Amino acid sequence: MTTARTFDFKRLGPPEGAWVAVCGGCGGIGAAMVRGCLETKLNVIVLDLVAAQAARPVPKGVHFIPFDTRSEESVQAAFAAVAKITPKLDALINLVGAGNGPSPITQTTLQSFDEDHSRNLRSAFLISKHAMALLQASGAGSLIHTASGVAQRALPGTGVYAAAKAGVIALAKHLALENGPTVRVNVISPGGVTNRVQNPKPGEPVPPHVAAMPLKRFADPEDLVGPTLFLAGPMSGYLTGQTLHLSGGAITP
Repeated sequence: MTTARTFDFKRLGPPEGAWVAVCGGCGGIGAAMVRGCLETKLNVIVLDLVAAQAARPVPKGVHFIPFDTRSEESVQAAFAAVAKITPKLDALINLVGAGNGPSPITQTTLQSFDEDHSRNLRSAFLISKHAMALLQASGAGSLIHTASGVAQRALPGTGVYAAAKAGVIALAKHLALENGPTVRVNVISPGGVTNRVQNPKPGEPVPPHVAAMPLKRFADPEDLVGPTLFLAGPMSGYLTGQTLHLSGGAITP
């Protein structure tokens, strides 16, 4: 039996006034995501490190809550603070994550391995665990985690980071299974993004891995905003447990 629903085909993201939390919202991609939320008239809460907020302050009208995903107590306290602002979250966009420099797996230290998994997989687990009640309270919450193209396409020196991001994809699939139909859980999986890597300038030679991409360039942070907000809103209401590759066609699973 199909439940009657109202569709607004003029708006692919969350409805105006929806509450969206952006974890890691002070980074390069995060700042673009927050702008996209504000321009579509969403209520935004940013969770990030104090140092990140100091380096790139959130815009006026955005709530900021400090947290450090290396500490479960910090994550739990942060979402308790979110609950004091709003009793529900319509969507949560998790952009927290980083990797150490390239290194073959057999030359990677245990400390580096633990750091990569703490920043990426462990942080996604803690955010999911402590935000889920707020997403469930909306009745139709959407949780979006961030992986990486290297989780599916092996590149030299990225094995440990790739394993952590592959774990995020597996985590999201199981969260989708365990929390549907009240909460949908999906993943965005960017390739190279220009907040970390640069496209060749006019006249410069194009590296082979860029030339092999159908779109012939890395993504700008803004390229990730529309697809992510689509996953956050009700127009993607029949999508859960999926990974959306934002790689300029470099990955076509």
